[in-house]
Order: sequence, then C-alpha cells, then structure tokens
Amino acid sequence: MPPRPRLLALLGLALAMPAVIRSADAQPAARDSLTIGIIQYPSTFHPNFDAMAAKSYVLGFARRPVTAYGPDWQLACMACETLPTLENGGAVRETTPEGKPGLRVTWRLREDARWGDGTPVTTADLRFAYDAGRSAETGIGPAEFFRSAYTMEVADARSFTLHFDRVTFDFASLGDFQPLPAHIDRARWEAEPRAYRNRTAYDTETTNPGLWSGPYRITAVQPGAGVTLERNEAWRGPAPAFRRIQVRTIENTAAMEAQLLAGQLDMVAGELGLPVEQAAALERRTGQRFRIEYKPGLIYEHLDLRLDQPMLGDRRVRQALLLALDRAQIVARLFEGRQTVAHTGVNPLDPMHDPATPDWPHDPARAAALLDEAGWRPGPDGIRRNAAGEKLSFEFMTTAGNRAREQVQQVMAAMWKQAGIEARIRNEPPRVLFGETLSRRRFTGAALFAWISSPENVPRT
Repeated sequence: MPPRPRLLALLGLALAMPAVIRSADAQPAARDSLTIGIIQYPSTFHPNFDAMAAKSYVLGFARRPVTAYGPDWQLACMACETLPTLENGGAVRETTPEGKPGLRVTWRLREDARWGDGTPVTTADLRFAYDAGRSAETGIGPAEFFRSAYTMEVADARSFTLHFDRVTFDFASLGDFQPLPAHIDRARWEAEPRAYRNRTAYDTETTNPGLWSGPYRITAVQPGAGVTLERNEAWRGPAPAFRRIQVRTIENTAAMEAQLLAGQLDMVAGELGLPVEQAAALERRTGQRFRIEYKPGLIYEHLDLRLDQPMLGDRRVRQALLLALDRAQIVARLFEGRQTVAHTGVNPLDPMHDPATPDWPHDPARAAALLDEAGWRPGPDGIRRNAAGEKLSFEFMTTAGNRAREQVQQVMAAMWKQAGIEARIRNEPPRVLFGETLSRRRFTGAALFAWISSPENVPRT
C-alpha cells in the first residue's frame, strides 16, 4: 500500500530549555499541598484524544502507562513486571501472514495495579484500548501503532501479546497504548464508536475515581481554570509527597508571573510556564527569592503547515519559508542565546541525532530564487503574486497570551514579509486552538506551537 499523503509539514524552530520556578521559601516535606501554574488547560482528559502537553502534564500525576521513559531516558516498566526482550523470550521474531518479518511481543501486568475505585487493571482494559484504537471511526491515537500491531492475544487477566508487522528496536515500548477502564468506558464506546470522543467518562465524569491509576486522582475540575488532584487511596506504590496538588491554568504569562510574585503559586512548570527570557528577567529582579532551574528538554517549537493549501503544498515555497527565517537571530534576540536552533525533530542529546543532517541556514537569496522558480513574483506592495494575481499570503496562528511565542510569531512574519510573503496573524486561546481549531483541522495556513519528542526518537517521513 503506498504511503498516505501527509497534510502537515513541520518546520523546526528552537529547542526549548524549560525554566522550572519554585518558591525558595517552600519546604515540600512540611507541606500538605502544592499549587502549580501552567499556561494551558487540557482540551480533554482522555489519554488518547488530542496530543497536548497540558493534558500529558496533568495525567502524569493520575495515570500509569505500561511502559515509560525515565529521567535517564531509559525505558522502564510502570504497570508491567518485566520489559520484553529477545534474550528473555518476551519478544520473538516471526513471519506475518503476508510473509514479512514481524515480532511477537508479550507483556505481563503488575498484580498490584489498580484503578482508583479498587478495580484491578487487567488485560480487559488493554483489549478495550486496542479495539477502540483499531476502530478508524473512533479516531484514537497513535494511529501508526495500531496499524503496526495487527493482532492482540490475551492469555489471562495479566498477560497479553501483540503481533507487529515489522521488526523494530523499540518494540518493548508501548508508548501511548495504555489501559482504558473497560468497566467504565467500554459500553460507552460500543454504543456509538464515532461519538465516543464526546461521551467518554474522562470528560463527562472526570472525577470518577475509576478513571485513574496513578498516585493521584482528579477530584475537582474548573473548566478552563484548573484541576485539583488528591492522593489515590487505591495506589499501591510509594506514597506521594503531597496530599493535594492544584494545577492552575493561567493562559497569560504576565498574569502567571504576577500570581507567582503574589504567592498564589508555589511552582511554575518548566515545560508549560514562563519562557526562558521571562524567567531570566524575573531571576535578575528577585535575586534568591525563587529557585529557577534551567534544564535541556525534549520540547521544540515548530510550524505546522496545511499542505492541501495549494501554495503551501509546493515544496519550494516551504523551503523558502525556512530559508527566509534567521532562527539564530531569533534565539539570540528573544531567548538570550539560551535556546538551540532545532534543525530536526530529534533532540541533539538523543543518540538517534545525526550531526551530519543537512540544516537550513538563513539564506534570503536562495529563498527568493525558489519563490521565483515557483512562479511567485514581487508585486507593487512587495508581496509576491502568482500569474493569476493571487498573493503569497496565508493565515498564521499560535496560542494567544504566550508572550514569547507571540513575539516569535511577529518576528517570523516580519522576516517573511522581507521575502515577499504575507503572514496574517490570528491567534486563539490554547483551549480553543488545540481543542477545536487544530484537532478539527480548521486552521487554513500555518500554526506555531510546541511539540515533544521522545527519547530514542527515530525520524520517520
């Protein structure tokens, strides 16, 4: 089967160095609660709808996947007993029904894994996740995983096997294939798979304890404003440090800084909080009042383009967009040189990173030549036009209220204008941009937002 055409193009901008900010006066061991500020509110609490950093951040407290990468970037079991390998027999090479090389991989769930209502986490929950994921009308991700894992076998309540249609080195990682509470949500899905996204208990009964399998469970939700998590009484692992965690959404970074200064926040999340240059300015003004930690991260800013929009569907135009940007200057001017230009979607610290990968430096002359070749000539107002007189113009969106991102957007638009390209800025609050515009493909041109790579990230086209 030929590959399906991609409708999005990704242009890397800069790798983020998150700045985690904590009050220097906070004494976590003596405290009962913690209030964290983040800049976005999850568009959904379902693990498999909408890839959104804010959702991943919140669910990190309340769910445990089967496998996950630890802070050392090494894969580890979370809800399983042992990682399958070729050596321990958990993974076995085989031939697929089509005669291709494949793999048979088996995992066994931990005996003490429990949902918050005390129900054991079993293979029935993974079977539900698999069935829903294989249903195209449901729209659950990651789609590529469910295409590759063509058969699932369940041996008992704790052991299951997946058959993959290819041999890969990262077969032990289940990624976003996670248990879904079959005792709560399977009937909702079976009743109407296409409507499951709007019927799931994750969004209609978010505080139901049976949805959560981590050390915390969500006990209160203020739509658009925040989430309260409390200790999960069914959790069998080490007791979490705080009895209650409040994750507060402040979509404007200036307002977030004001709440931090007023003592209304104990901590600002690095990956979803103040941009680096704002954190650095805060540090200069406040001295030792806050503990600010700068750590390299797996987040990178990128641009999604609608390739079914004719002008953006032309590779020469996309290449010109990249060549017209002076990303090194953006990093120097807006981020005090603390960021790194993202030449690819693979982090330079990742073993998969290839330093020999060609980059795309700022080259206005080459950008102009490509646009000329594509039939876009400068017009009387400086904006290029094609033979039909249509402007080289598109809508450019990002998250409203993120001061650093909006500044980057404005600089990008100015650089493109110098190349004869018009980017019409129209921004939306994060919950609208991610929950509606992007997920329902309602953006018409370009969208600037962050993406998160994973360790051992293999670039695929």
